[in-house]
Parts: sequence; C-alpha cells; structure tokens
Amino acid sequence: MNRLTLDLWVGFFVAIGLASLLFLALKVGNLSGSNMGPTYRLEARFDNIGGLKIRAPVKSAGVVVGRVTDIQFDAERYQAVVGMNVNGQYHFPRDTFATINTSGLLGEQYVGFEAGGDEAMLKAGETLKKTQSAVVLEKLISQFMFNKASEDKKEEK
Repeated sequence: MNRLTLDLWVGFFVAIGLASLLFLALKVGNLSGSNMGPTYRLEARFDNIGGLKIRAPVKSAGVVVGRVTDIQFDAERYQAVVGMNVNGQYHFPRDTFATINTSGLLGEQYVGFEAGGDEAMLKAGETLKKTQSAVVLEKLISQFMFNKASEDKKEEK
C-alpha cells in the first residue's frame, strides 16, 4: 500500500469520526432537527420559571410531547409567559396542570403536563390556567434556615 492510499484512508476515517461527534453533540444538545410532525401552540403563565430554557422538553407521563419555543415577561402581571409547541397527535384536557420540574436533583428543567378530567380539549393558542412555578433550591434552603432560626429564638424565651 503506498503512502497516498494510506493518507486517504486515514482522512476518510477522521472525517467519519468528526461527523459522528457532531451528530452526538447535536443530539445531546437537543439541537438536531427532530421532526415532531404538525404541532400546535400552547402558553402557560408562571410566577417563577427557575432555569427553564428555550428548547426544553414538554413532558407528560415521562414522554416528550413538545418543546418550549419562547419565554417572555408580562410586565402587567409580573409573570413569565412560556410558549410551547405540542405535537399534534397529543391532545390535553382544558384543566391540564402545567408544572416546571427538574430532571434529577440538579438536572435540566422541563415543563410537565398532568392531564385533568375535563372533556373539552385545549385548542391551538390557548393558555393553560393551572400552573405551578419552579421550586428554587436556594429559596427552600433560606426558608428552612429562617424557620430554624425563629424556632431557636422561641426556645430561648
């Protein structure tokens, strides 16, 4: 085998390796063009979205049913408005509850749907009425510390 042929084969395998790394990076970063088919838009208002980001998954029963498309701030109500595209094959009742959850203890945040029992379904462009904001770990710790300090003061009296 001459030197030119060997160099071509090495270059070929290096190119395949780089393409594979790019593919995996896009999959891990949720940046690949995953085609969900037809979608419809829903919105939800939250008092606190924590670290929720655009392209975060929307899950119901652990299954990804959509993606967060945009996050805006409503200056009149002082709330975050989260826009989501939901896969057209999934329909949810009007009393569906939207929560912001975390994967694991310190993992990524996502929007979770808990379906209600209403017979009427949400339509494109509607806003989910029932929401629960993100649980912020720092806020929980500070509340615990404040409550602990106030209990200690009561015991001293």
